[in-house]
Amino acid sequence: MVSPNDFAGLDELSRTLLAFVDRCNQTARPFNWKFTASDITDLLRRISQHEQPVQQQANLTTAA
Repeated sequence: MVSPNDFAGLDELSRTLLAFVDRCNQTARPFNWKFTASDITDLLRRISQHEQPVQQQANLTTAA
């Protein structure tokens, strides 16, 4: 995490962030994405189903 007190000024912040990007670009490796479009659709459906009872309960509380 970066906070405003970590750097003396914008120049130092800029140099630090650019050095981080350079380091990440040098060490980056490709990865195999394991989620298919179908997996993501199923996950979103499950999340939606899980959230519906909470939303319905909130509506009932507001109405009361």
